[in-house]
Amino acid sequence: MRASYLEIYNEEIRDLLSKNGSSKLELKEKDNTVYVKDLSTFVVKKPDDMMDVFNEGSVNRHVGATDMNDQSSRSHSLFTITIESSEIGPDGKSHIKVGKLNIVDLAGSERQSKTKAEGERMKEGIKINLSLSTLCHVISSLTDPKCTFVPYRDSKLTRLLQDSLGGNTKTVMIANIGPADYNMDETLSTLRYASRAKNI
Repeated sequence: MRASYLEIYNEEIRDLLSKNGSSKLELKEKDNTVYVKDLSTFVVKKPDDMMDVFNEGSVNRHVGATDMNDQSSRSHSLFTITIESSEIGPDGKSHIKVGKLNIVDLAGSERQSKTKAEGERMKEGIKINLSLSTLCHVISSLTDPKCTFVPYRDSKLTRLLQDSLGGNTKTVMIANIGPADYNMDETLSTLRYASRAKNI
């Protein structure tokens, strides 16, 4: 069992478990599988090991204050647990099975007029909204029976989540919404987003 932890910050991939966390990593593809070159992975043998890896990576995430949230996520994060098992098949040979669990924390969609973001914060917000918009297009494409093309490649987020959204997978989305009437537009937008995702 192995664990890795990355974030997508301003459309760049960063390893949250690396000593050199500021370096940007590249997406690669081999045998129709997308992976991140040079991403750290740690072998974990018990739940405490996994929590140690998760907590270490969480400390390194990009967060910042906006007018709506004093600890706002400024990136999307992807914590991946990979499990490999080997068993002897009827042919007497060893066969390896691989399972993967992606736990994704999406940064919240933002309106600049409410966050009052400027400079670097505004740039972060634009990148967050662009990748969320691409994810929305991917979800819409997957739910449209007439669609012949799914734009996975338009964002690093959707590229990394390609095998979690289509194919032999189970996906659960938890949508966080606020009770304040001040946030009604954002709440409705989030619920529409989740409703579309349910139709995949």
